[in-house]
Amino acid sequence: MDKAIVTTLLIVAGVIAATMLFSAVYPAVIQSSNALVGMKARIDERFSSQLAVIHACTSPDYTDVALVWVKNIGASSIKAVERCDVFFGPEGNYQRIPHDSGDPHWEYAVENDTYWKPGSTLKVTVDLSYVLVPGERYFFKMTTPNGVSTEYYFSPNR
Repeated sequence: MDKAIVTTLLIVAGVIAATMLFSAVYPAVIQSSNALVGMKARIDERFSSQLAVIHACTSPDYTDVALVWVKNIGASSIKAVERCDVFFGPEGNYQRIPHDSGDPHWEYAVENDTYWKPGSTLKVTVDLSYVLVPGERYFFKMTTPNGVSTEYYFSPNR
């Protein structure tokens, strides 16, 4: 009879221990799974986003304005364009340019569509606080909110 009671107590203790272990480990496994699913979605979005600078020049009307056309050559639309980072300046001396505020600043317009979807071109207008010097090399870089970027060097002609 003693062996039956001891066996029953050991079985009950084992079930309780297994339940406690499961209760402690299961939430961590679910949280890790959700984190991996979220990371996969962000990686997929990043791999399906690609940019290419088509052309850059000085504005025909203003010598302190650069015009840059950036094409979405990826497979996904780029949302929140105003949250993109734009860097511009003379080679080796560029700076981050804020969007649509202050001097300097940058603005954008989608040229051949209503939003920046695959195949669409974005016209970026960089309004500077200095004149673009002909023959000097200037650096342009645009980075989307998901980390995809493109860069381009150009020299204005005048």
